[in-house]
Amino acid sequence: MSTRPSLQRSTPRLGITVGDVAGVGPEIALACAADPTICQSCQPVLIGPATVIATIADRLSLPLPARVTADELFASTTTEPRLVDCGDIDLETLVPGAFSPKTGLASFLAVQWAIDQTLAGRLDAIVTGPIQKEAWHDAGTGFLGHTELLAERTGTSEFCMMLSGESCSTVLANIHLPLIDAIASLSIESIARAIRLGGIAMEKRFGRPPRITVLGLNPHAGENGLLSHGEEENLITPAIESVRQWAGDQQLRWQISGPVPPDTAFTPAMRAATDVHICMYHDQGLIPLKALSFDDAVNVTLGLPIVRTSVDHGTALDLAWQGTASRNSMLSAIGMAIDLCR
Repeated sequence: MSTRPSLQRSTPRLGITVGDVAGVGPEIALACAADPTICQSCQPVLIGPATVIATIADRLSLPLPARVTADELFASTTTEPRLVDCGDIDLETLVPGAFSPKTGLASFLAVQWAIDQTLAGRLDAIVTGPIQKEAWHDAGTGFLGHTELLAERTGTSEFCMMLSGESCSTVLANIHLPLIDAIASLSIESIARAIRLGGIAMEKRFGRPPRITVLGLNPHAGENGLLSHGEEENLITPAIESVRQWAGDQQLRWQISGPVPPDTAFTPAMRAATDVHICMYHDQGLIPLKALSFDDAVNVTLGLPIVRTSVDHGTALDLAWQGTASRNSMLSAIGMAIDLCR
């Protein structure tokens, strides 16, 4: 775990990476940075290719934050929005809606820079815009996405992804894996880690013992082995028991239920009785989360020594540079980052 200097700013300084500039990330970041409510609560610092961001701002008649160098940013006491140039993109070859290795590398370098500055205490949190994973791959970054990069750069071995919206919050026992690999990767340790980190996050968020619902892997949670290969009995239940024992040793009064059938876990009654759902693979958690909270959901990486939140949507290449993309998820991500900083 990395250590950071204590933060003395009364207003958090948030590094907002604009994501892949071929998508909608820059325009929603610009719109949020121009929101008076946001600017009263934090200093938004947009990070990405400045020339491209300026072009998008001009095209969509959005206010453009003043461009500054890193030294100018960190020497200033202003809380006004700012723009830091990061990534080299040739405007003549850039086509809205068409990502490339260059757009992927630019978005990658912006996240790298934001991580460095947050670890050093110069930024209080990172809010990431949507990237194109194919572009990161094509650029040879060696990372599939934000979460994997953040974990390696911060030296974090225990981490997982939480998606949180107004209707529900879900934590994933594994992240971006093909389904057959995701199931094969499940272990008592990975499931217990998701339960534990999800519980810690909910206790910090609500200031009380969390109510945790753990989903089964199989239909009907396996029907006592009739519809499974024993995953509920051999993996999920032991993981629940291990966290119950750990919580008891810590004198935590967590409520952990499960494994419950996945098809009823997100009914209104179950959601009302649950603070966080622990899901066994990506789509098990993201399908209900996005169906219920697509416009306001936030992606949070749990277990890191720094605060990182993100939009919970992709680059929306078909909407790029048109000014029609919703900024709601970015607003929610910024709000969550501010809350976690406090």
